Formats: sequence, C-alpha cells, structure tokens
Amino acid sequence: MTQSNNSKNSWIQDHLTKYIQTNGEDGHIWKGMPTLLLTTTGRVSGQFHTTPLIYGKFEKKVLIVASRGGAPTHPQWYLNILDSPKIEIQILSDKFHAIARTATQDEKPELWNIMTEIFPMYNNYQLKTDRIIPLVIIERISEL
Repeated sequence: MTQSNNSKNSWIQDHLTKYIQTNGEDGHIWKGMPTLLLTTTGRVSGQFHTTPLIYGKFEKKVLIVASRGGAPTHPQWYLNILDSPKIEIQILSDKFHAIARTATQDEKPELWNIMTEIFPMYNNYQLKTDRIIPLVIIERISEL
C-alpha cells in the first residue's frame, strides 16, 4: 500500500516521513512511547492512508486506541477500519497484513489498562468526550 497524507499536521507528516525513511529506527519511539504505522483504505476515496499511532501489545496482538485526543468524533482511520478491517502495519522494519477489530466490552478493561500504562492521557481523553473511545485489536495475517 502507498500513502496519502495531504491533510496531516506537519509534525505528524514529519514523524511519518522519518519512520518510513529509516524503517522505524527514527520514529518508532516517539516522546518515549512506541509507535507503529497503520495503513487503511479510505472508505470514500479508496486511497491508502498511513498514520503513526501509539501501540501496545497483548499476547500476540497489537493494540491501538481511537482517541483522537478526546474529540467528539472518531478518527478517520478508525472509520476506515470499520468499513474495511484488512490493514497494513509497520513496527520498526516489520511490515505485515493484519485484521483489525474493536475490542468487546469484556475485553476492553484489561486492554485499556495496558494502553493507559503506555499513555495515561487516554483516560483524560475519555473524560473529555461523550463517545466511548474504541480500543482496536490487530491480528497479523501475513508478511508484506
């Protein structure tokens, strides 16, 4: 998949560019937190969109949070996943196809704790919004 990032903030674009150019050597750890690159298929445009996100791990699964800083609406990448859950992930130089799904109510508390250990602001973001912030579970399918 390729990337389309015309509307991203410049710091996000800079992070993304460094991550891609260095295979994650510069960019995997961002402000002390592990980040990955998520590539989704745009539900309207059909174009590929790549976004750097904080991630955690649980068993053999990867976790991400659709917080959007506590905004009242979900991030576009999450809406894309709802429409087309087949995604691509890059963690450092490891690139793979995966399937993404939203954690169930039963799964979420344990996984939310993992993510708030990494980035405690997720709790504040949840307090800022009326929407329930989704936690996404990613399972590897195959290598790219």
